[in-house]
Amino acid sequence: MIRIIDLRGQTPSRSDLARLVPRAATDVSVAHAAAAELVEEVRSGGLGALQRQAERFDGVVPGSVRVSADDIRAAVAALEPQVRLALDEAIARVRRATAAQVPPPARTELGDGAVVEQRWQPVERVGLYVPGGKAVYPSSVVMNVVPAQTAGVGSIALVSPPQRDFGGQVHPTILGAAGLLGIDEVYAMGGAGAIGALAHGVAEIGLEPVQVITGPGNVYVAAAKRVVRGTAGIDSEAGPTEILVIADGSADPGFVAADLVSQAEHDELAAAVLVTDSAELADRVIDELRSVAASTTHAERVGISLGGPQSAIILVDDLATAAAVSDAYGPEHLEIQTADPDATLASIHNAGAIFLGAYSPVSLGDYLAGSNHVLPTGGQSRFSSGLGAYTFLRPQQVVRYGREALEAVARDIRSLSDAENLPAHGDAVAVRFAQG
Repeated sequence: MIRIIDLRGQTPSRSDLARLVPRAATDVSVAHAAAAELVEEVRSGGLGALQRQAERFDGVVPGSVRVSADDIRAAVAALEPQVRLALDEAIARVRRATAAQVPPPARTELGDGAVVEQRWQPVERVGLYVPGGKAVYPSSVVMNVVPAQTAGVGSIALVSPPQRDFGGQVHPTILGAAGLLGIDEVYAMGGAGAIGALAHGVAEIGLEPVQVITGPGNVYVAAAKRVVRGTAGIDSEAGPTEILVIADGSADPGFVAADLVSQAEHDELAAAVLVTDSAELADRVIDELRSVAASTTHAERVGISLGGPQSAIILVDDLATAAAVSDAYGPEHLEIQTADPDATLASIHNAGAIFLGAYSPVSLGDYLAGSNHVLPTGGQSRFSSGLGAYTFLRPQQVVRYGREALEAVARDIRSLSDAENLPAHGDAVAVRFAQG
């Protein structure tokens, strides 16, 4: 069962907290060498390497790595009606919330004829990864595709592992979700090799390299994204999922336990953390966990996750310390279940997504909140953000100066260029005003 970390009576520093917070024993750096080898195999070996890796890791070789348009259309038609309705609703909600992430162009006039314009330019081509291991993730299709489309990306390739139960094809529900969104370039490939294929391209199947790669996956997918960064941009290294709940004595222990289990069922390496200033709540949550974890569908997986080094209940003296612990951890998902969630939120700086109050569980964000569920893990929310339209946009400044506007700053440019011992910079301005 889940372990207890007791920090009551202590005043740990930020560096102390970084050391004390629970983490998985296996992190991205451990998988880096293996992922790099798999990426290189695909870069140099192309289709043959992808087929060998599919047989090795997925237990099946797809008859065709590129999914046909007919198969995508058939998958859309075969979607269970209620699933299709839910996907349509999720798409609509994510579109509305994501639209707010596209900044308007701006124009700044610094003087007569001196203008700097700010524009946000989408990348031309992206690769979206949808996992397909222990669960099926049509919701991840929505979360990847909608921000790219909202940003204005013109070319989208989607990859997902081949499924042995479906003859080496991408899972039909994932294909159906892709079809609903108008995606017609889908490949049956997974793992680190798929990330390598997106970054470097595979000529034999018509897969052109992409500029940005997004999407969650296992630790090897996250490591492969680190490997190809520089060849292509990435969103973040989204590995095994995490939930951290800040709760006080007012929280419902059944709600807290259910939310911890909901994320633990993803993967044995999933992290479930509760930080509380109430020892009584902690005890009641443990009692609830014993019952819920034992009766849930994926009880074995949940038990391993809750019992792993990445999961814990952390006891603290007050909610200010709880916020400090959370910031040191940098959770992917942060739930705040306290008597005054907004007051607690005011002390929070680092989180991929934040869920306030008893009726905003992470499960809501996974599907229908309108927010995006592709979020940084492993503490990366301390310096990076979740997936959004901005992931696919590049801010560009356009400079428009006329003759008089340039002449007005020519002396200052000369002064600074000479101070930096770069006189040719000043000369490039002066030559425009030379006589004769």
